[in-house]
Amino acid sequence: MILRPGNVPYADWRAIYHGAVLMLDEDCRGLIAESAAAVERIVAQGEPVYGINTGFGKLASVRIDTADLVTLQRNIVLSHAAGVGDPMPVAVVRLMMALKLASLAQGASGVRPATVTLLEQMLAKGLVPVVPAQGSVGASGDLAPLAHMTSAMIGVGEIIVDGLFKPAAAALEEAGLAPIELGAKEGLALLNGTQFSTAYALAALFEAERIFQAALVTGILSTEAARGSDAPFDPRIHALRGHRGQIDTAEALRSMMEGSAIRASHRENDVRVQDPYCLRCQPQVMGAVLDLLRQAGATLIVEANGVSDNPLIFPETDEAVSGGNFHAEPVAFAADMIAIALCEIGSITERRIAMLVDPALSGLPAFLTPKPGLNSGFMIPQVTAAALVSENKQRAYPASVDSIPTSANQEDHVSMAAHGARRLLAMAGNVDAIIGIELLAACQGCDFHAPLSSSDAVEAVRLRLRRDVPTLADDRYMAPDMAAATLLVTDNVLAELVAGLPGIIA
Repeated sequence: MILRPGNVPYADWRAIYHGAVLMLDEDCRGLIAESAAAVERIVAQGEPVYGINTGFGKLASVRIDTADLVTLQRNIVLSHAAGVGDPMPVAVVRLMMALKLASLAQGASGVRPATVTLLEQMLAKGLVPVVPAQGSVGASGDLAPLAHMTSAMIGVGEIIVDGLFKPAAAALEEAGLAPIELGAKEGLALLNGTQFSTAYALAALFEAERIFQAALVTGILSTEAARGSDAPFDPRIHALRGHRGQIDTAEALRSMMEGSAIRASHRENDVRVQDPYCLRCQPQVMGAVLDLLRQAGATLIVEANGVSDNPLIFPETDEAVSGGNFHAEPVAFAADMIAIALCEIGSITERRIAMLVDPALSGLPAFLTPKPGLNSGFMIPQVTAAALVSENKQRAYPASVDSIPTSANQEDHVSMAAHGARRLLAMAGNVDAIIGIELLAACQGCDFHAPLSSSDAVEAVRLRLRRDVPTLADDRYMAPDMAAATLLVTDNVLAELVAGLPGIIA
């Protein structure tokens, strides 16, 4: 695929996350060269310019001799490569590299064409720097993780190739590449920016979209298991309120129940007047989640297509202008939105599981087992879901409201976007497991209604689960059943079996 900096759509970023090979749009090459030439002219003028011939952060007032400019850029990379913790996932590092490539290629960072080309070639050849995941506060850029990425480019640190960890210099040589010697401004340009935070936030957004769609499917399965009504999905209800996400969600839920024999069996003479909120309010809750994810997506796509370097180079006037585009507050807010959305998907999903195992609410056998008492059935999977929900509640506290001064109070307000985005994939994993449990419980509930079945699409989901997990008659070792069901969620099987589910792009 062709990467067109400044104009990369959501679907392309998602494709890169899932492993798509990219090439930089050739139209960018001229802009990159012009920006690098501007830096050379600025250096020749001899005036102090931050990040080019001065120190960094609190040391910005220290003037650096022209003879030391190459050493200055190497030193900033080595000194800032101070991350800790487990390595970033390979898919997220690749996304971070692509985001950095798209930023540099817009010709506002002053890096040379050869530097951009090396980053592009590392992506193309599958050379992924080993980047510790902790150490950024999300302002003055994601300095530590981006320094580890850049260290690999100068032959320091480690690179992952085909799952193997290798010394960076050796990995580059084996791939037919050579480490670069950084020129004026280049080290700072590679380190400054929000690409670490944005990569994690985008990765979580892609997972959250899949999770949202899976939860719509399992939500309808639970509605059918509890013999719930589709009346709350009537389009007239949602048109009167007007929220786009709610309208789209109700339409999807209503469509999934069309043609259901289970629904038809209790349409008349049902003594129940209203379903519990976890069924009846799915359009309102999940619709609000969809609106929130779409808002987060809009912010992140703008960020992904922007330039968050400092200072910025304007070749037309040979100016290097200092600003604060490295401050990741928009990303922090978007990450907090995604955290809240993930938490709420898990929360309402767990409530449906709890409803299904309670015979007073669902009308089904206690804990969904034909022999309650002798068997515990789904008693403890519901407890597991509750534990995961509570864990996500603790993680959902907004990261963006925190700040801590750094760099001797020169950088006195930071976004915490890095932590806010990094926590999201673990939260998504928890929700995957919760939805997997609901998939098991809801299909078990629907089995009690045989020979009646749901709509063709929903029945296809139940039958797909039954290929891997038989109906629970007597108690058995539950962990493999839960793992198999969760795998169907993470592999996006549910959304593939049920077409037309709403997503981030309205």
